[in-house]
Parts: sequence; C-alpha cells; structure tokens
Amino acid sequence: MTNTEIRTRFAPSPTGYMHIGNLRTALYAYLFARANDGTFILRIEDTDRNRYVADAVDFIRRTLDAAGIVPDEGPDDIGGDYGPYVQSERMEIYQKYAEQLVESGHAYRCFCNHTEETEPAEGEKTFGGYPRTCRDLSAEEVAEHLARGEEYVIRQKMPLVGETMFYDVLHGNVTIPNTELEDQVLLKRDGMPTYNFANVIDDHLMRVSHIIRGTEFITSTPKHVLLYEAFGWKAPVFVHLAPVMGRDDATGKTSKLSKRHGATSFDDLVKMGYLAEAIVNYVALLGWSPKTTNQEIFSMDELIESFSLDGLSKSPAVFDYDKLGWMCGEYFKAMTDAEFAEAARPFAGELPARLAEQWETIARLLRTRVTKLSNVRPAIAFLIETPPFDASLYENKRNKVTPEAARELLPELIEILAALPAERWENDLLYALLEECIEREGWKKGTVMWVLRIAAAGQAVTPGGATEILAILGREGGLARLRTALAELS
Repeated sequence: MTNTEIRTRFAPSPTGYMHIGNLRTALYAYLFARANDGTFILRIEDTDRNRYVADAVDFIRRTLDAAGIVPDEGPDDIGGDYGPYVQSERMEIYQKYAEQLVESGHAYRCFCNHTEETEPAEGEKTFGGYPRTCRDLSAEEVAEHLARGEEYVIRQKMPLVGETMFYDVLHGNVTIPNTELEDQVLLKRDGMPTYNFANVIDDHLMRVSHIIRGTEFITSTPKHVLLYEAFGWKAPVFVHLAPVMGRDDATGKTSKLSKRHGATSFDDLVKMGYLAEAIVNYVALLGWSPKTTNQEIFSMDELIESFSLDGLSKSPAVFDYDKLGWMCGEYFKAMTDAEFAEAARPFAGELPARLAEQWETIARLLRTRVTKLSNVRPAIAFLIETPPFDASLYENKRNKVTPEAARELLPELIEILAALPAERWENDLLYALLEECIEREGWKKGTVMWVLRIAAAGQAVTPGGATEILAILGREGGLARLRTALAELS
C-alpha cells in the first residue's frame, strides 16, 4: 500500500438494527474514502455467535443502500481482492496467525478450566481478570497438556511493565500502563477469534489505512497496537469518534443515545417519516462541521467534497429530533409537489374517495407544513372526520373574533356560499366571492376567514386556509360543516 492510498472500512456485527452511532461511523468512513479517491470496505464481524441475528447482514446492506453509502469491497456480490469479507469464513486465517504469535513468543496456549470470559461491553475495562497461570508453562508441560487432548485458548502475552502509546487524530497521544492490560484471549477453544484479534488481522490483510470507530474502543486500542508490533506490521491511523448523546426531556440531562430518548436507528427514523437523505445529512453534522462554509443542507456529493478529518469534534454530539425535523422540512420544501405527493401518500393511509381524488391538492398544502411524513395523517384527520366542537377556538383577539361574533356572522356567510353552484366550488372562486362580499359589507377579512376556517375544520391549526379547506370538502361537505358549527354555537 502506498502512503497516499486511503482504505477505510465499516465493520458491523450482525446483532440487530443499525444504531445512529453505527450509521455515523459508516458515513464518516465512506465520506473520507470518497473525498480522497480511496476505497470503502464493508466487513461483517460475526464472531459473537451468541448474539448473531440471521437476517442482520441483509438489514445492514439495505440500510447502507437506503443511506446512499455504497461499499467498494464487501461480502457476496460486492466482492473484492481481499475477501472473504465475513469473519466466520476466515477461520483458517486467524488460526494461522495465532499460531505464528505462539511460535514467536507473543502468545501462549492456556489450558485453564476457567469459563471463557465473554467479550467486554462497550467501554468496559477487563484488565486483571486472568491470573496468567499458563503464561510460563514449559514446552514439556504444554506438550503434556496437548498429549492428554486438553482444549485450550490462545492468549496474548502482554508486557508486564512499561506503557503502550498510540496517536489518535482526535485525542492526540493516548498512553495506557501495561499493568492495566490482561493477557486477552485471541482464539477461543472452538477456534473462533475474539473481536480484538480478528479486527487486527483483517484490518492489516485488507490494507486498511484509517480506522474510524467509536470512542468506546479507545481502551482496546493498546491491545491492537501491541499485536501490530508483535507481527512487525505498521498500525493504521486511528480516529475514535465521540459518542452521540440523547437528552432526557424531563431532566434536560444527556446520556448515551438509547431507545428511551426515542427512535435511535436509521430504519426507525425512516418508518417515522423522516427522509433518508435528511437523516444522512443530519447525522453527518453530529460531530463534524465543514471548515469552509456554514452550509447545513448537503447532498451526498457535497458532503464528500467538504469532508475532512480536521472538521471532526472530540466533544459528544446531542441528537436533536427538532433539528432533524427542521432539516427534513427543508428537504420537503425543495421537492416538487408531485415528488412530495408520491412520498407522502403511503403515510396518509386509507382515504375517502373524494379526498383520494384530491390527494395532489392536499399534499401541496402539506409540503411546506410537515417535518416528517408521519405528521401527514394527523394533519388531515379533520378532513376525514370533524373534530369535537370547541367554542374556545373562535376566540381570536387580533381579529376580534368571539363565539358570539361567529354565531352572528356564520348565517350570512353560509347564505353567500350556498349561492355558489357545485361546478364553481373551487378555491379561487370561493376566495374571490368572499373578497367581494368583505369589501361590500365592510367586514374585516381576518375575521371572516378565521370564522370560516374554524367552522369548516374544527381545529386551530390547519394545512391551508378557509377557502382551500372548503374546496377540498366540496360544496355539500363544506356547507354541512358550517351549518353544524352554527348549530353548536347556537
């Protein structure tokens, strides 16, 4: 590999859905590779068989595809020169390199009957767990154990004194005392590698130049560095990203983003009606900012053009659903009416025939007023069924509207509108008719439109004004709403 060849990877475990933090890791690795004419690799790290989910690999690939993150190398049909790209298919490779470490004295066979420790949780320290009982067995003792057919794990022989240091792009020089590093398992009794071992072997053999991952792995990195040194390999560049946090609405406190904060996976957010492009755009700005612009709305090509590691922050980012909603709304505003109508239709659900026929008109009213597509059905529910009567909605100080004033004005408005035949019952003609009457009668326009809108919709906030709502309801439906409101006010 030349000094200028950039190769990054995204190496998820197929243990479930793709968390926002995972998506951000994949996105940054992808953007950095693309920005430097490099190669982006997808590798599946499935060594934790207890947590393996059968369809998770397909789910990961569908998520990356929906997010516009396209691997250059990877499993199955993606291909590449450094496969297999699934760890469970690389068992012979790990066995070979584990034995090589034993032969060089950097690892040893451990025959202890301790229950094999599970992989540590993210950020959990595990040093000091194993008392190194088999570390200094003689060749003869090892041979005796093998002759009896005893099973063993292969452990890394950590230095007992000194320190291990590595450089991280965000955190600078990181130093860990070697006394805090236990002799970790590299190869389990069943021949399955641990994460820490397989990770190093694969990154080297796949010629990964930059490792971009979460900061929870920073305490494991000294173990990786010692493995690189044991093999005589050059370590890649490390970039450990600060975590994505969530904010508790009740207390205002932040903690690592989890389901208690709301939807935390790309798939969940898409199902809630946030646009995939907007999610990717927002996630890109969770811990990164461009150096040359204050721009916030980016296409994928613009993200690639602007991305650099020096724009990353080592401070945690807080996931803000309101900010995501604003950004998604900006994407809706940039769509054509037809594009939005098509995207929003599945979220509208089953509609009465009259509303289904007018879907494009309804969608046009919604396009600049919603921040996620799951807002669509609640926003149009009043068109399907009249909300319960609420006289307080007729209170509007600015337009000098009261329930009493509405009760006096509605009969005249109903009479005026009822004179308009069904074939002329459309927004522009309704508006022109009302403007003419307002001017003739000396009414305040805001008063008339407020009364009509509340009477027709039965709710305070609506996607569209009075005449737009009446046009959608149709002549009979609209007049029926107005007459019902008048009866309630009386």
